[in-house]
Amino acid sequence: MKAMQQHLASILGIAFVLTVCGCGGESDSNPAAATPSSSAEGLYSGSTNTNRTLAAVVLDDGTHYFFYSVPANPNLIAGVLQGNGTSNNGSFTSADARDFNIEGLGVLSATIAASYAARQSLSGSITYPGASGATFTSTFDPAYDTTPSLASLAGTYTGQAGSSGGVRSATVTVASNGVFTGVEADGCTFTGTASPRVRGNIFDQSVTFGGAPCEFAGSTLVGIAYLDVPNRRLYGAAPASNRTNAVIFSGTKP
Repeated sequence: MKAMQQHLASILGIAFVLTVCGCGGESDSNPAAATPSSSAEGLYSGSTNTNRTLAAVVLDDGTHYFFYSVPANPNLIAGVLQGNGTSNNGSFTSADARDFNIEGLGVLSATIAASYAARQSLSGSITYPGASGATFTSTFDPAYDTTPSLASLAGTYTGQAGSSGGVRSATVTVASNGVFTGVEADGCTFTGTASPRVRGNIFDQSVTFGGAPCEFAGSTLVGIAYLDVPNRRLYGAAPASNRTNAVIFSGTKP
């Protein structure tokens, strides 16, 4: 396990996530859902010292989803680091983060220690037990304060679905009411719903998988999704209830 943690730290550099800058898109400003001045809540885009792109989502309840790309290619997803964090006087910490990697490195526990300036920046480090960590820097994306739009979300997205079991090509079709269907290259089918959150330009999602050959056959997973409207790209992640695995999706529509 220690070797795997060290391998993960060296490859990921504990670096993250996929580009979200400009993902607010076509929605109107939503002042009623503005981020509290004392919280790290928001959407942040940045980079790490391992040439991966970072997008950090911190929700109003402290739940975080840090998506990360493969090195030097922000269009290919590599995993997500998810957990529950606490904001306190410019310090954001998470002691229960899980790194759900889809590059074959498995699922590992992690901690986050960061400083933030509300609605400006989020910067810090991530460490794994028994392994070294790395630093990251990111800036607040004001698109977080726009209202998520189901009309903008509607469409068919082609891209990748992944879990600790590997990465597969997949297609997801979202209706204007937020109901979606999908199919993976191995024949696995799934259905679900997406609904706008009250705070932030983020969607809550629930996805239910069909039978074999689905890795999560018969299971329902819940998580979040967000839409980069200018680039017509959808990102989503939903961990299993016991957080031993997660499904991740990234795709674009014409």
